Amino acid sequence: MDNRAVGVFDSGLGGLTAVRELRRLLPSENIIYFGDTSRVPYGGKSEETLIRYSQQDMAFLRSKDVKAVLIACGTATTAALPTLQRENDIPVLGVVDAACRRAVEATRNKRVGLIATAASVRSGVYERTMRTMDSTIRTVSCACPLFVSLVENGRYRRGDAVVELVAREYLEPMKATGVDTLILGCTHFPLLEDVIADVMGPEVTLINAGAEAARELALVLEKGDLLRDGVGSITLYASGDAAEFGELAGHFLDEPMVKPVEPVNIEND
Repeated sequence: MDNRAVGVFDSGLGGLTAVRELRRLLPSENIIYFGDTSRVPYGGKSEETLIRYSQQDMAFLRSKDVKAVLIACGTATTAALPTLQRENDIPVLGVVDAACRRAVEATRNKRVGLIATAASVRSGVYERTMRTMDSTIRTVSCACPLFVSLVENGRYRRGDAVVELVAREYLEPMKATGVDTLILGCTHFPLLEDVIADVMGPEVTLINAGAEAARELALVLEKGDLLRDGVGSITLYASGDAAEFGELAGHFLDEPMVKPVEPVNIEND
C-alpha cells in the first residue's frame, strides 16, 4: 500500500480525459494534475523545448511527493518519455505504447490511422512502436493542430459548425485510405469523439490513448502494491488562468469541481 498521490501532467486540459478514466478505475487514489496552460499547445515546439518543459512539469509533480506519473500528453510522451524515465526513480508512463497495443489488437485490415499534434506525427514514434508489435500494419498519420485550440476554447461538441468543418478537412482524406482503426493520439481529442466518429463512420474503431494509458498505469500500481485505500480526491494546478481552467475542467472530468484550481508559476516553482 502507498498513500502518496498519482501525478498527471499535460500541456493543458486534455489530460483530464485520462484522469477521468483513472478515477473510474482507481476511485481510492489521490490524483494531482498539472496543466501547463500558459505554454499550450506543445505541438509546435522543438524536441529540446519539449524535453525542458516536461522536465519542469515532472519536477513540479515530484515536489508533491507523487508515487507515479502519467504523461497524459502525446507530444510530451514522444519527445521526453525516455529522458524522464531515466531521470526518475518512480514509474513514469506515457500514452503511446498502450494506445499502439490496443490498435494492433483492434485492427482487422492492418490499416491504422493516427491523429495527433504535428510534433507527435513528425516523430514517427507511433508508427515505429506498432511496427515492433506487427510489421504488417500500415499507418496513415495526420497532424490536427487546430483540434487542440478548439478543445481548449470549449468548442468540441457535435453541432458546432466550425469543429465539424475542421474535422471533415482533417479526416475525410484519412477515411478514404480505408483505415479501420484510428488512434486519438492527443488526450484533447476524446472530447471530439462524437464529431470524429460522425466523420469516420461506425466501421472505424476509435482508440483513446489517454484511457488506454490510464488502464496501463492502474496495472502498474496494482502489480507494484502501490494502491491506497479510502476515497480519492483530485487536486488541479494550472500555469495559466486558473479560473478559466476550472470552468472547463468539469466537462473533461465529467464530474463537478470540488476545489478551485491552484495557480503555478512553472518557470520558477
